[in-house]
Amino acid sequence: MKALLSRAAGGPETLELAELPDPVPGRGQLLVRVKACAINYPDVLIIEDKYQFRPERPFAPGGEIAGVVEALGEGVEGWKEGDRLIAMLGHGGLSEKVLVDARMALPLPPERSFEEGSALILTYATSIHALLDRGKLKEGETLLVLGAAGGVGLAAVELGKAFGARVVAAVSSEEKAEAARAAGAEEAIVYPRGPFDKDQSKALAQQFKDAVGPNGADVIYDPVGGDYAEPALRSIAWEGRYLVVGFPAGIPKLPLNLTLLKSCDVCGVFWGAFAARDPKANAAHIQTLFRLWQEGKIAPKVSRTWPLADGGEAIAYMAARKAVGKLVVMVE
Repeated sequence: MKALLSRAAGGPETLELAELPDPVPGRGQLLVRVKACAINYPDVLIIEDKYQFRPERPFAPGGEIAGVVEALGEGVEGWKEGDRLIAMLGHGGLSEKVLVDARMALPLPPERSFEEGSALILTYATSIHALLDRGKLKEGETLLVLGAAGGVGLAAVELGKAFGARVVAAVSSEEKAEAARAAGAEEAIVYPRGPFDKDQSKALAQQFKDAVGPNGADVIYDPVGGDYAEPALRSIAWEGRYLVVGFPAGIPKLPLNLTLLKSCDVCGVFWGAFAARDPKANAAHIQTLFRLWQEGKIAPKVSRTWPLADGGEAIAYMAARKAVGKLVVMVE
């Protein structure tokens, strides 16, 4: 089989397309022929040894796949050859075949494409955990979403709308603003590119305040970080919840006096650890996502695709923060 491998720490240009032996499923495992693999920001970090987990090399990046069962390991029940599925792997998805723990696989509805299926779980599961478990989002509240046209951002916009919030999207271009509005944001603002000096930071804070209204944002969803974090926090409501999701713009340092003045919470969001620690709660969220998907209230937005040989270009595109919605590598 072919796989796009990371043999040494580095950027997307270091990935090599190579031939590997087909994996053999062990007990409780499925051998899956990968059809599509979604690209997410952790794929940018993991090949540079900057992610929370460092797989032994060589490894293929790609943690989110859709594919077809080719073989079953001993003891597997509820699956058969030819079944369509989606699964989270951590890494390994940029390969023609992967092994999947049968307990972690989810059936792909027959009316959904592999492309769509590969783009569902990570962004929407992260966002539903963030908004409901960490943000305690309630109907009628105001939700400010930074980076609102990216994968997790659009998911947060759609879910916020589905849960009855007023959604304000913050993005870096008018094209991305249009995508956020199409996903259900009542308002979209275009912020400038950082870094910011003191005056620019103050102006951005005022831009956020004007957009969310005089009462502030009840929940702020921040998958961006960097110089955008403090201005966003300054727009938070009394007893608001600030959700720390990611840092493609850098790890910010927040002045904690702001949390005292607004009596607000700063909440970390680590969906992978949550799913491992509370699989029942995560499974309930996944069921909710599939229901909302069926009802048409959420839908993965795949803006670009690449073939496996060009998977490095997809990761480079993600690293450049150009993505609108999801990026997918079509493995087959």
